[in-house]
Amino acid sequence: QVQLVESGGGLVQAGGSLKLSCAASGRLSSGNAMGWYRQVPGLQRELVAVISSAGTTNYADFVKGRFTIARDNAKNTVYLQMNNLKPEDTAVYYCNAAGRDEVWRQPYTYWGQGTQVTVSS
Repeated sequence: QVQLVESGGGLVQAGGSLKLSCAASGRLSSGNAMGWYRQVPGLQRELVAVISSAGTTNYADFVKGRFTIARDNAKNTVYLQMNNLKPEDTAVYYCNAAGRDEVWRQPYTYWGQGTQVTVSS
């Protein structure tokens, strides 16, 4: 079983920066993707950014040019550098790892516990 442990959330003023980290314990299959989602109470969880094990990235339009996702495959860790933060970025940010197991090709997805990001105006 893989566990995802996030860190780096907190309170920051508008225009500031934060860097989130997520470390996966246990081995992930090759060809996996790791990413960040966020959720505001009462709303659906939404994709922020995702990166494949090969380094291909995809961003939500609302963070393009402000957030950067990166990963260290040797450490099974994914990062989210968030710059020029806005009050509307306030949410709980969740780390995700998804892929297929290498034996049966069954899909899996793991979630972290979430980390609060609060941006004050």
